Amino acid sequence: MRFTLVAAPAAAQGGDMTDSKTILITGASSGIGAATARRLAAEGHTVVLGARRTDRLEAIRAEGGDVYVDRLDVTDRADMARFVDTAVRTHGRIDVLINNAGVMPLSRLDALLVDEWDRMIDVNVRGLLHGIAAALPHFQQQGTGHFVTVASIGAHQVSPTAAVYCATKYAAWAITEGLRQELDPAIRVTTVTPGVVESELAESISDPVARDEMRVYRANSIPADAIARAISYAVGEPAGVDVNEIIVRPAAQR
Repeated sequence: MRFTLVAAPAAAQGGDMTDSKTILITGASSGIGAATARRLAAEGHTVVLGARRTDRLEAIRAEGGDVYVDRLDVTDRADMARFVDTAVRTHGRIDVLINNAGVMPLSRLDALLVDEWDRMIDVNVRGLLHGIAAALPHFQQQGTGHFVTVASIGAHQVSPTAAVYCATKYAAWAITEGLRQELDPAIRVTTVTPGVVESELAESISDPVARDEMRVYRANSIPADAIARAISYAVGEPAGVDVNEIIVRPAAQR
């Protein structure tokens, strides 16, 4: 099977369902995505998790809540459309799409790791656009919806070894801000911008110079749940309130 879509056992489900929303999360197998999945499920939302590593998604599902699991490759436009359409068929509607999937194989430009540049562009930019293209028609038909983009402090500053990564995250910020300005106010749009967060992203760095610099840079970091709380806040605001952007970073990061 290409994917599975399985709910947690009813006995494991909990939380106050009064304000429950159906929320889709990409890149949900680790880091910010996994922390957000756990938090939103604990708050009583129906959460649909998308990622390639379904074993990790199943581990989150087993913790309880109204959690569904679906294998997803955000770089595949058809797969993203299938992910969203399946959620709509299963639940009748979707209320929030959290575009979280991202990669960060940093390197100096003169290292010429072009394949890694392409991978960042494919996941961080095309993956975001695929999510927007898949969900927007449903939001417009419903007359309501909420896009949440997980960007990066790299959208606002550039550092050595991070030129391409920062470019992709600036693109994510710009695309999301443009989307916010273009859409009817009934469809909300939020950019959540993390600083240094505990995650697996740094493990994807193959360049030794960038890897050593990242170890120093990540000396001060905050847990992924700090970002999950920010996302929960934006999602939980009343329909007439649009949280445009939240920057969350360690107090020691300047």
